[in-house]
Amino acid sequence: MIRTLASDRGSIMPLTVFFAFLSLALILVVVAATSLYIERKRLFTLADGAALVGAEAFTIGSVTVTPSGPRPTLQPADVSAAVTAYLASTPEAGFDDLRVDRATTDDGTSATVTLSAVWHPPVLAPLVPDGLRIDVTSTARSVFD
Repeated sequence: MIRTLASDRGSIMPLTVFFAFLSLALILVVVAATSLYIERKRLFTLADGAALVGAEAFTIGSVTVTPSGPRPTLQPADVSAAVTAYLASTPEAGFDDLRVDRATTDDGTSATVTLSAVWHPPVLAPLVPDGLRIDVTSTARSVFD
């Protein structure tokens, strides 16, 4: 003898609504995380270019000949000026509040550039922050081969 259960009519609706909201929240978080990753990569590409320009900011008079070949000597002021000029001539490509946090040389042979910008999520959601400052550091070295 099979007993019939009480009516379970309508019990699937709360479950469906819950999973719809969970799926939407997951999609929004993944979209925000992907956007943050891509924005950081774009900023890192800009910092790479700035570091390369800073590493080439030497004059012929500052090149010294060593037993392993000619080596340029970088000056912090020259690196900073070259990076500032590079960023002024390069479109910011949508970076919000782009800053040069550091553009210098520590050892005289490599240029270190730290850039930062504010990232905003593409879709405002209560699960992700409204804005986040991201920063990247890139180093480039000048050598003659």
